[in-house]
Parts: sequence; structure tokens; C-alpha cells
Amino acid sequence: MMRKMFRSRPIVSWEIIEKDVIDEIIFTTPKLRNRLMLELMARGGMRVGEVLKLRPMDVNERKLTLRDPKSGKEREHVFIPQKVADRLKEYIRENGIQPDQRIFPISYEAARTMVKKAGDRVGIRLRPHDLRRHAGTYASRSGVPIEIVSKVILRHANLSTTQIYLGKVPDTEAMRWIENIYA
Repeated sequence: MMRKMFRSRPIVSWEIIEKDVIDEIIFTTPKLRNRLMLELMARGGMRVGEVLKLRPMDVNERKLTLRDPKSGKEREHVFIPQKVADRLKEYIRENGIQPDQRIFPISYEAARTMVKKAGDRVGIRLRPHDLRRHAGTYASRSGVPIEIVSKVILRHANLSTTQIYLGKVPDTEAMRWIENIYA
């Protein structure tokens, strides 16, 4: 019984999706609403539930306010690229979405299905959290300090959670960094 209680958990390893594949997924998605949702997850590191709760009053230029986030805090902030912010504001304006209405009024299951279909279009198995994981991994591999990836992009309470997200570094990536350091 003691062995069962204290056995170590297996190390979970996710396949990291490369940036060009994520870009292809986003830009081959025909519906603007779905494309924006994918970008918020892949470029802003947002969870699918956070995207679905987003309202125009939560959008302030490139800074999005998350109300009642998973962390239990009253609020958290997400920072997104300017191009994504511009597309989001235009989408809100063109669709006449009121400040207190949800920007993406679809169910969680519909969002999961949309993400799965987007992955199917390019021949990969894709889940919403894969896009969030991509945001953290891409930032980390682009040289962003792990503290920023953890506390700002992924908004994790513990650095160890972020380290699990980033997964195993492939040999080619390790060699590239060694070359950059000592070249």
C-alpha cells in the first residue's frame, strides 16, 4: 500500500509542434473567429476557457484582462502581439459585439472540435492545450528567460510546472544553442 501511495509519477512527454506548422494551422483556418481563437491560444498562451470568457471590455490594446482565472486570483493579464490585437479589435467592431458580451460565444466542446479540425487540415492531432504549450515552448526556444515564460506568458504559479510544459529539448536544438553560445 505504501508503494502505491508514494510511487513516482511517469514523466509526461508531449510532442512539440513547430512554429511553421502552427502558422499553417492558423492561416489555413478559413473562419476569422476560429483563426483569432487559435492565435490567442498559440500566440498569447491562453487556455481555451480563457479565450471563451473574453469580452470586449477585457481588451485594452495588447493587454487582455482575465477575470476569475484558473489561478484563483481576481485578475490576470495576457499580452498579445500587436497584429493579433488589431485583428481582435477589428473583429469586435465589425461584429458589433457589446462591451459585456462574450467575443466568442461558443461552447467549450465546440472550441475543442474546432481546434481538432484545424489540426486535421494539416494532418496532425491537435488539442487546445497544445497551442498554449506551443506559446511557452516557442518563447523559451527564442531566448525568452524562463521566468518570463512561466510568470508572464503561461502565468504559472510554479516554475516547475513550466519546465514540465517545455518538454524534452531535441538534440538539434541543444546543438544549435551550443553553437550560438560558443561560435
